[in-house]
Amino acid sequence: MRTELLGGLSPGDFLRDYWQKKPLLVRGALPGFRGLLTRDDLIGLACRNDAQSRLIARKNGKWQVGHGPFTPRFFSRLPKKRWTLLVQDVNHFLPAARELLLRFNFIPHSRLDDLMVSYAPGEGGVGPHFDSYDVFLLQGMGRRYWQISAQRDKRLIVDAPIKILHDFRPEQEWVLESGDMLYLPPGYAHNGVAKDDCMTYSIGFRAPGYQELATQFLIYLQDHIAIEGMYRDPDISLQSHPGRISPAMVRQMSAALDIIKWSDADIERFMGIYLTEPKSHVFFTPPPHPVTRKKFADQAEKNGVQLDLKSRMLCRGKTVFLNGDAYTVGLAARRSLETLADSHILPTAEALDGEVLALLYQWYRYGHIEICP
Repeated sequence: MRTELLGGLSPGDFLRDYWQKKPLLVRGALPGFRGLLTRDDLIGLACRNDAQSRLIARKNGKWQVGHGPFTPRFFSRLPKKRWTLLVQDVNHFLPAARELLLRFNFIPHSRLDDLMVSYAPGEGGVGPHFDSYDVFLLQGMGRRYWQISAQRDKRLIVDAPIKILHDFRPEQEWVLESGDMLYLPPGYAHNGVAKDDCMTYSIGFRAPGYQELATQFLIYLQDHIAIEGMYRDPDISLQSHPGRISPAMVRQMSAALDIIKWSDADIERFMGIYLTEPKSHVFFTPPPHPVTRKKFADQAEKNGVQLDLKSRMLCRGKTVFLNGDAYTVGLAARRSLETLADSHILPTAEALDGEVLALLYQWYRYGHIEICP
């Protein structure tokens, strides 16, 4: 099915021809879209302790970066031009942001990172750079001038507080207006400059580096394996050089470590836990006055339930993963919970069995889900 969001392409055509391959400019991807929040709304988020924000400016030819939380007074002192405010994880605070992200569900949720929103007055930007992730740059209010390049030269300006390309050589350029969107695959150099007061919505899809993946998998194994016994050498031989590690010690240690094995099932379980693990700054707030389990079941049946905006949920086989925890469930429960993982909402609990309701109530008490209003 073709869609305006992808410029008349079907999701399948987009994935085949553009995803991680080449840029795509879409005029009128979301006709009439002017954004989900105002400049003052974004500033309000940047002043919160539980939001991650940055302000990037260029003064006298030098780049400067500051990290939030900020204060309203701070913004009142800023110049009228040449600065940019960026707020990460706006989808953690704004229900409409979740709805926007669900428009991109032709990409698996396991790849989704967040919605970052930036505001810049005229001439504001963060400099020419490249990202290691896929991104859809959706223009809200105002206009932004974009330049992009497939250049291989990735050298950065030395000692700059942010990653700025040393020699940016633009190959294509456009001005994006409200509702326009630009997709960029990883590693594509780009530079965006505000033509006037404007806001850009960046839908980012990250993939872990293999070194990070290996490190975290080894940590996972550390918590999930047990090797019994300890080193023994009752038949130790006299060594003429006591400072040497003997071949016999190496062989015994090698045999002990060779016991460490893992299967595809171990990797699947690790991936579900790793990919749903909340970021270090994310915390959940349990309901201050939780309803009883019976009342929860009644309200869930009537109104349905939805994931908390900060929750991450994935499924694999018989296992459901939510915010870094794994739950093995039966077939009936799996079908219902996959619906929740796909759409972030279960509109009604009428047909749900006891296993599902027990899990939902537990997650409700943790603050991971909530009853729909």
